[in-house]
Amino acid sequence: MHSGSILTGAQALVASLEKLGVEVVFGIPGGAILPLYDPLYDSSVRHILCRHEQGAGHAAEGYALATGRVGVCIATSGPGATNLVTPLADAYMDSVPVVAITGQVNSAFIGTDAFQEADIRGITMPVTKHNFLVKRAEDIPAAIKHAFHLAETGRPGPVLVDIAKDALSGSAPFVWPSGIDLPGYNPTVKPHAKQIREAAKLIAAAKRPVLYIGGGVVKARGSKELAELVALTDIPVVTTLMARGVFPDSHELNMGMPGMHGTVAAVGALQRADLLIAVGTRFDDRVTGRLDSFAPHATVIHADIDPAEISKNRLADLPIVGDARAVLGLLRHELESNELQDYSEWHSFLASLKRRYPTDVTPEHDGMLNPQYVIRRIGEITGPDAIYVAGVGQHQMWAAHLLPHERPDKWLNSGGAGTMGYCVPAAMGAKTARPDKVVWGVDGDGCFQMTNQELVTCALNDIPVKIAIINNGVLGMVRQWQTLFYNKRYSNTDLHSSRVPDFVKLAEAMGCVGLRAETVDQVDEVIKKALEINDRPVVVEFVVSKDAMVWPMVAAGTSNDDIQIARDMAPDWEEEIL
Repeated sequence: MHSGSILTGAQALVASLEKLGVEVVFGIPGGAILPLYDPLYDSSVRHILCRHEQGAGHAAEGYALATGRVGVCIATSGPGATNLVTPLADAYMDSVPVVAITGQVNSAFIGTDAFQEADIRGITMPVTKHNFLVKRAEDIPAAIKHAFHLAETGRPGPVLVDIAKDALSGSAPFVWPSGIDLPGYNPTVKPHAKQIREAAKLIAAAKRPVLYIGGGVVKARGSKELAELVALTDIPVVTTLMARGVFPDSHELNMGMPGMHGTVAAVGALQRADLLIAVGTRFDDRVTGRLDSFAPHATVIHADIDPAEISKNRLADLPIVGDARAVLGLLRHELESNELQDYSEWHSFLASLKRRYPTDVTPEHDGMLNPQYVIRRIGEITGPDAIYVAGVGQHQMWAAHLLPHERPDKWLNSGGAGTMGYCVPAAMGAKTARPDKVVWGVDGDGCFQMTNQELVTCALNDIPVKIAIINNGVLGMVRQWQTLFYNKRYSNTDLHSSRVPDFVKLAEAMGCVGLRAETVDQVDEVIKKALEINDRPVVVEFVVSKDAMVWPMVAAGTSNDDIQIARDMAPDWEEEIL
């Protein structure tokens, strides 16, 4: 597009997306955004027509996570825009680079309660990294360029661009900004050399160090640097829910996932450590349990690209602001000349915890399929190169433990927000981004019934995802809490989805293949059949026990020291390590 050409705002918007290399957008048209859809008709940008704006938003997240690029979603004003609030909040909590483009009523009508008007800028201000309201056609290119820059730099996140209908319909010379003009926005990427040196001294002095690795290391593409640091130092690693796969689970020094439903080895590592090297993680309450009892013996090095996270929950003894990949690389370089302590006792203690408290999986539970067994078999048969997307709840925790987490960027889930309904559209976005990869969604019967209509979108747009429904007929995680804390008073957690709907028929009605397994000998058969079908989406219903529980567990508000490996059973911590 030649600079200075007279374009409508809508044409300028499409030209801006093309200049930024956008290949796919997910959206639904409507009155206020309709001017955009006319030039989009002739554009190189592929538009995928979703069935709900929430689906479009989660699909943009899935696309972003599978590629590392900005995901784009489009909605009209009013309810179209407000339907994006949940995926924007989800992307904000999990640092996912998304740009949402919404139509707004004509600028003269803003504030008059016009038809389909909503103050989406005000509504989304707490759940976006930044947002824009554009009222003039000539301001569109700069707003779009700045939105993409904000979304993908520093700590990634969602940005909303709300554009008045008359700005889309009006005309102006197309001027592409030569640079970025965002006064005050200058993320610190390079960590301070003095802080790195001080961190290396603390590491060299520690006897029980742990690398506490969060999703920021995935976002920073830091898996190689992490592997090199561990190879040099032999420091044990825990990977949070958002960091699964950034360090291979098969490595003997990976203790697994820490936290409320973490492994005994990971929780034990943090609770008995004398030094936490926390990188790209935010000391979330699901990891720490009761904060004042978390890692009580540990000095804390906290590295994050977002200075607001450092010392927000746990006071950092040594703060490092910078890109996680750079931090890990510089630490390795600095430690090459340092002599480290003997970790043999520490390794022995943690290896003992791993050996004595494995994640136990049996094929059946109470005479029905065990959901953990099903999820493990999906991973074993499919392998570590697939992309796995989880919904939220018990199946998410089992998937976090039991799938083969060996590679970065292969695990997508809703961590911070815990959004039911995330799985199907996020899997759709991931498969759109990576059509060469097998994409499995591991969903629950509750989550699936929130956004399953996007399987219609998949069927019509040649997006052959595979969705496993772990159907226990209940809202499993909530039922688990009712079992443990509410005297088995199961108020409104029985979905009756063992009877209604018929998931196989529902899948077929949406243009997918529907399969079902109810016995152990059917599990491998349906998984292999699903892997053979690649010309349309496949939905596999696994009918499982409703009373299987996620263990280990740290009850909300209690100390990680109170972790239970089953009801009324606690591990032997071997206190003498201290």
